[in-house]
Amino acid sequence: MKIRLLHKQVDTEQCPLLYETSFEQEQELDNWRICSGEWWIENGWLHGRNPLNAPGVLLSKQDFPGNVLVEFEARTVLPSTHDINLMWNTSWDEEKNMRGAAYVAGLQGWWEGKIGLEKSPDYVLNAATPLFDFEPGRSYRIQAGSIDGHCFVCVDGKLLLELTDYDPIDSRLHTKVGFEAYASFIQIRHVRIRSIEWQPLVRAYSAEF
Repeated sequence: MKIRLLHKQVDTEQCPLLYETSFEQEQELDNWRICSGEWWIENGWLHGRNPLNAPGVLLSKQDFPGNVLVEFEARTVLPSTHDINLMWNTSWDEEKNMRGAAYVAGLQGWWEGKIGLEKSPDYVLNAATPLFDFEPGRSYRIQAGSIDGHCFVCVDGKLLLELTDYDPIDSRLHTKVGFEAYASFIQIRHVRIRSIEWQPLVRAYSAEF
């Protein structure tokens, strides 16, 4: 798949694969740290359940420094209807026992059914739209990541949102990838984490009149 961003193009098949898991075996959860919420593997899916109005976080034990792309399949478990969330360029604040720096992307979140992006821990950088027609219980293929703070979210092969961070997270210091259930019950499988390679795009309009 080719993702065409502002001034950049990413060919996902050309991005080196750093990590892959199907979440079919229980021991695959050993590569992840349960920070909050309930997380377990059952029937070929990673389950994340958290009834609280707070992040239920699962973080990779492995480090993924630099520009990364996270690809996975996910769905809500009815009657749960919202918040399939992921994060990258992430760290965990051990002193505060909460997420530190991170880019966070989500489907059907922000209390009003939006697809969006936000930057932890200050949350002063946000972008969201209510225009994605989300269906609870349906499986979606999600791809999200960033190139030096140029963040993007794709669902089922379509680019739905991008933003550029003028003060990018230090991706060599904050190196975890993770998932989040925020007052939601979600399932995840077929996870791939890639290092992003991209090419510049020079664009211009053709004359129309």
